[in-house]
Amino acid sequence: MQHALRAGLLATLLSTGLAAQAAPKELTYTVTIDPAKSTDEFQVALQLPQKLKKDQAIYQFASTAPGTYQVMDMGRFVRNFQAFDAKGKPLESKQLGTNQWQLAQPDKTREIRYTIAETWDTPVNEHRIYRMCGSSLEADHALLNGQTILGYPQGMQNQPLRLKINYPSGWQAGSALTPDAQGYYHAKDYDQAVDSPILLGRLTQATTKLGDAEVALYCYSKTDQIKAEPLLGAMQKMLGAAQSFLVQLPVKRYAFLYHFEDQSQGAWEHSYSSEYTLKEQPLTPEYAQSITDMAAHEFFHIVTPLNIHSEIIEHFNFVQPTGSQHLWLYEGTTEWAAHMMQLRGGLIPLDDYLKTLQGKVAYDHLRADTTYSLKKLGLNSFSDEGQQQYGNIYQRGAMTAALLDLRLLELSGGKRGLREVLLELAKQYGPSKPVSEQNFFDDFAKQTYPEIRDFFRRYVENAEPLPLQEYYGKVGVQYAPVYRTGRKLGSLGLNGYAPKNGGLAFAQVSATLQACGVAVGDQFVAYNGAPITMETFRQTIMAMQSGQPGQEVELTISHEGKEKKVRCRTVERDETKRFYFAVDPQATPQQLALRQAWLKNL
Repeated sequence: MQHALRAGLLATLLSTGLAAQAAPKELTYTVTIDPAKSTDEFQVALQLPQKLKKDQAIYQFASTAPGTYQVMDMGRFVRNFQAFDAKGKPLESKQLGTNQWQLAQPDKTREIRYTIAETWDTPVNEHRIYRMCGSSLEADHALLNGQTILGYPQGMQNQPLRLKINYPSGWQAGSALTPDAQGYYHAKDYDQAVDSPILLGRLTQATTKLGDAEVALYCYSKTDQIKAEPLLGAMQKMLGAAQSFLVQLPVKRYAFLYHFEDQSQGAWEHSYSSEYTLKEQPLTPEYAQSITDMAAHEFFHIVTPLNIHSEIIEHFNFVQPTGSQHLWLYEGTTEWAAHMMQLRGGLIPLDDYLKTLQGKVAYDHLRADTTYSLKKLGLNSFSDEGQQQYGNIYQRGAMTAALLDLRLLELSGGKRGLREVLLELAKQYGPSKPVSEQNFFDDFAKQTYPEIRDFFRRYVENAEPLPLQEYYGKVGVQYAPVYRTGRKLGSLGLNGYAPKNGGLAFAQVSATLQACGVAVGDQFVAYNGAPITMETFRQTIMAMQSGQPGQEVELTISHEGKEKKVRCRTVERDETKRFYFAVDPQATPQQLALRQAWLKNL
């Protein structure tokens, strides 16, 4: 019996040793931040745990990153790339291309060091990186995205790594990752490191619980106008609505990273966090709602692409940007869910939701190419052509998801909509099992209804006009491309505007204003004494189009450098509304029944 125990123990030790030996060792990165020396550059060192093979002699920086859909070419920001052996002796290396350095003696290389510039303030000739996807370093804070500071030896993208950041005392750090006792952040591979941004500096912090999940919010505000606690408080109802929409959050910890300074550039989603670069201003109820709407979109990415994604996302190509035909799923469906979960959670009334739809349809028709399919947009998202249409993925993409929801509800008799199918797919696939890039439309239809395959063919793979009137009519909501209200309004005609000298100038002048002495190229200075600014311009234009017929108004213009005032009378016009949605007061019992299913989580 003792012999058997010894044999069993020996076998256990041997198997444990073999497993430990087989497990890849961590790449060890150290990033040093010293604003006292430089607020433009990060010092990076990589300690290699093992000898590199010949086919690992290329050190690769990212050409792009998941969810950015833009060319980054991080090699542009690298300075003073060096390789060293175990004794600290320099080894030869040379740059092969924008993002690649070749190590002359990979088998002897034990350490790689380089300086990499922050992206925010470093001038580039093209492909300027979005702020939320870049890196920033200032005297009191820093923003790090993994692909902006880290590279990897070719063939080691899937190797586990650890990262230590040396930063000034008194700073705090916020991330979805949590450091160990020695201060190292651990990631299972390079992809996870890129997927885990870190905000550091003079931060405020707040946390809450959603079921079993912890939600943390880290906030940098340049002049402390916005703090973490009230911001998280403003988002609390949205987070509750998200939990109801999702039933159970598919993450145990989630982090919101907020950077408030001089301008707004938007947000970037990650699997377990999201980051926002927004303009600092008082946290009014209106601004809080705007931030909440944005956060609702980014938060829903814990469903897609975290739990529903194709192999293009699962095995991301950091060397060559590769588009996916399912961008509509990752961004359009998420944008639909961001607003729908707030509607179903009682956070916004139906009339406000319908105004959101109106804005999305207006963008599709007035600012995008309606013949450019969502599939084509996804595949071309990294190209200049695709970038011109990219904004429509959040507009037409969201409207397509909304129609898909209605079609699923109709076919199921009000028992199963897009939300329910997404939850099924998330459970079926999850973070580590990709859907098929090529066959997903077929697989989705097999899991739902044959008619859905035709839906994808017409409205995702091709760009047929969206059947808004037909589909929304099923839930007793009217839609009209042009709706005449019957009211008479005063107008100054149709005018066009363009930036000029830090303000706005007339690029197109209506006959009404021409008769008053306004010419193309005149700078628009004030309207009825109120100065024209970028912040007030939209309200001014609305006022110019919706006054009382025959009303006299005063415009201040600058003509050839000389300022003058002109007075005009508005002319009568019929009030019309474009891309108009409204609840049908004559909805049938059948429409009301489907509407009831549409407005709740089933």
